[in-house]
Amino acid sequence: MPEQARRRFIERMGEELTGAGLPRMAARMFSAIVASEAGTLTAADLCAQLQASPAAISGAARYLEQVDMVRRSRPLGARRDEFTTVDDIWYEALLSRGNVLERWQSVMHRGAVELGPQTDAGARLDRMADFFTFMQVELTALMERWHAHEAAQDDTRRS
Repeated sequence: MPEQARRRFIERMGEELTGAGLPRMAARMFSAIVASEAGTLTAADLCAQLQASPAAISGAARYLEQVDMVRRSRPLGARRDEFTTVDDIWYEALLSRGNVLERWQSVMHRGAVELGPQTDAGARLDRMADFFTFMQVELTALMERWHAHEAAQDDTRRS
């Protein structure tokens, strides 16, 4: 990818991720890593590419590690940490959402029972719990279809 195209991608993707709720520097850092040829960059690389301070990169890295979007590693014998994207980042993100949905469903269901199904609030919480149950089932099915699709793509690429 030519350097100018890479920069445009980093800014466009960064804007999209920022619009979705990621902090701006974290969004730009993630975008720079996924747009790098190796999928790995050092903090110094990121400072140079994003024209950002080491403190800004450090804060963005902490955030991205906490939400499992990047991993920090130090290759044997290296003096600098490298930041790498998680191979199945979107799969992992959706999978973690399944755990969140399960917890939310449980809280909503308990709230519906405690408030009583005859109350408006109880009925509302019961409907929300049903929605989260539905989403869990659909997400599981979606992930199974994704794995089948990915396996078929791998077979096609090998032949």
